[in-house]
Amino acid sequence: MSDEQIEVPGMGPGAPGASSQQQPRELRRDLGALRRRAFGIALFVLAGIIFGLFALGTAASDTTIFSLSAGPAIRLPLIHLPLLATELVLGILCVLLGVVQILWRDNKRIYLFLGIGLTLTGIAFLAWAGKGEKVDVEGLLITSLIEAVPLTLGALSGLLCERSGVINIAIEGQFLVAAFVGAVVGSASGNLWAGLLCGALAGGLIGLILAVFAITYAADQIIVGVVLDAFAVGLTSFFLQSLLVPDQATLNSPSVFGPIPIPFLNRIPIVGPLLFNQNIFVYLTVIILVAVQVGLFRTRWGLRVRAVGEHPRAADTVGINVTRVRYRNVVLGGIVAGIGGASFTIGSTGQFAYNMTAGLGYIALAAMIFGRWRPFGALGAALLFGFTDALQFTLSVLNVPIPSAFLTMFPYLATILAVAGLVGRVIPPAADGQHYARE
Repeated sequence: MSDEQIEVPGMGPGAPGASSQQQPRELRRDLGALRRRAFGIALFVLAGIIFGLFALGTAASDTTIFSLSAGPAIRLPLIHLPLLATELVLGILCVLLGVVQILWRDNKRIYLFLGIGLTLTGIAFLAWAGKGEKVDVEGLLITSLIEAVPLTLGALSGLLCERSGVINIAIEGQFLVAAFVGAVVGSASGNLWAGLLCGALAGGLIGLILAVFAITYAADQIIVGVVLDAFAVGLTSFFLQSLLVPDQATLNSPSVFGPIPIPFLNRIPIVGPLLFNQNIFVYLTVIILVAVQVGLFRTRWGLRVRAVGEHPRAADTVGINVTRVRYRNVVLGGIVAGIGGASFTIGSTGQFAYNMTAGLGYIALAAMIFGRWRPFGALGAALLFGFTDALQFTLSVLNVPIPSAFLTMFPYLATILAVAGLVGRVIPPAADGQHYARE
């Protein structure tokens, strides 16, 4: 059932919950024009980086080799790029994008243009970094996708919670506990599916604890989330030293899910190995992503969730149980984060290590904000952060004059820039973080 078929008081134009409609139309138009010009200037800055850092000092004879093949099954010819000409062309394209961005009175395409500019800058950087060497583009893209899987699931977890009005800072803790449980159960039972199921349930359990304190006892949601993160670090560290280290072979040596090729589709050049020859976590991420998108914006359940997140009192007046909706979404978000946490062990490394999530739960939360509380927006942000994380491994094997410590900082620096500088003004659900009690 579509949103137009269901009327919820407080969700219409001019209602207190319709936060995006509270601003006068003229003000929104002025803000859109200002953001359009700012993004146009950002594209000029990207062009300046290409010209000033990558093209400057490059000889006309320098070349970079891009490899698009993945494994022996699919062999594509190597692409030899003249480096100076490539940098100049990419820089000019960024300038043209900036001019169009400023002159074209369309505020709906600003993120598309900026995304294209960032992509061009990334290509320019890779060409400069791989001067005289071969850059494995296909491997970089596959690694980026794998790195983006837990970030996407964590962002979807936060989105499910915050769309119902509960802030979930505990994604990091859900990741850690699920990774630990998935490794232990998968190793002890020899069944990876049991490890995946138990990891998801462990994430749901942390979500339930968050719901009890944040919803029933009206505790500060941010403080509860931070405490649960610290609790997860301490708990998994204790059991790692007391149980897993003494019995590594039995309790911390699970196998990992292997790739599941989709016949015929996996042989498509470039796209096939990237999308159709992955493990179960990639396919689960796609399924959950589509389910959340359709569920939130195309079903009665989704409208009720958004009504609770925007104006819980109005939702309560039409018979929606606000507490039940929030409990259900927080636990469901914990399960989704648990699947992402299990991917760290039984989907990737094959064993649990101390604090192995390394703050990725917070980056997933940033991806949710960067994606403006929308599933596919969160996916785009997660892919961006996953690319920056994968980039450090690619650059480490190239002769790049950048210290390794700075390469390690790439994903976190990209997170700060994205949230603080590129997103602009974001509007969360109106009742996000606010406790509700019936009168």
